Amino acid sequence: MEKDAKIYVAGHRGMVGSAIVRELHKQGYKNIVVRTHKELDLTRQDEVEKFFLDEKPKYVFLAAAKVGGIIANNDSPADFIYENMMIEMNVIHSAWRNGCKKLEFLGSACIYPRMAEQPIREDSLLTGALEKTNEGYALAKISGLKYCEYLNRQYGTDYISVMPTNLYGPNDNYHPINSHVFPALIRRFHEAKINNKPSVTCWGDGSPTREFLYVDDLADLCIFLMNNYSGNETVNAGTGKTISIRELAELIAKIIGYTGEILWDKSKPNGTPLRLMDVSKAKLLGWNYKIDLEEGIRLTYKSFIDTSLSV
Repeated sequence: MEKDAKIYVAGHRGMVGSAIVRELHKQGYKNIVVRTHKELDLTRQDEVEKFFLDEKPKYVFLAAAKVGGIIANNDSPADFIYENMMIEMNVIHSAWRNGCKKLEFLGSACIYPRMAEQPIREDSLLTGALEKTNEGYALAKISGLKYCEYLNRQYGTDYISVMPTNLYGPNDNYHPINSHVFPALIRRFHEAKINNKPSVTCWGDGSPTREFLYVDDLADLCIFLMNNYSGNETVNAGTGKTISIRELAELIAKIIGYTGEILWDKSKPNGTPLRLMDVSKAKLLGWNYKIDLEEGIRLTYKSFIDTSLSV
């Protein structure tokens, strides 16, 4: 990407989009276009078409999405598939219609089969059944990456996709119910610490293992791929390392300074038992993550505290 090229980051207020904007600025890209939801509703085809007709960005990072944790996905599958499908199709189609040179679509590791062979390779896509608790979201993300692939095949575009593992970092959603596991744990242990609670109850039994990638590392990979990769197959983004939810909870509690008891509510769903991404493709392209989990937790907690104090 040329340093002065017009770059549109869709979803710039979210955790991923804001990280991409930060990294673009860090790397010297200045002509960055953003719009708030109030200024541009990406689920409205007419608004999206007008935006692309007026702005004609040369490059697009599609990080906008309706996201939520396991409960939100399980309870509202119709909302998740509809809103994400509308966002993706409107942005990708309008980008193509208006001559966008390159687009990068951000997906999620949940696109892969629930019981995919570990670590999960990119070619595992559509080889088995999805995890039911987030099936609607996963189907929408699969449709987005497939639309990019079909445009490449039919019209010769250069649209790529990246599938991140579980992400964490600044600007995450810390909602007490609708957040993902990482921010949910940070909030619970922080509130338990300041309120001197004797115990914290976490969902599930703590046995599932997950891989976590700091969002600024993902942003670095996203820009790296825009400059170094073209192809129809998606690229996994991760660390290649896992930790159990129980171990993660204990580590977050330690870093926050909470010393009470950690309890587990086994009536709550665990989700996929194991998820580890095969990140050999990204490594072969010349990229690797930089921020380890313990450092990332400290950075995330500092951001959480700073944000909480400024509200």
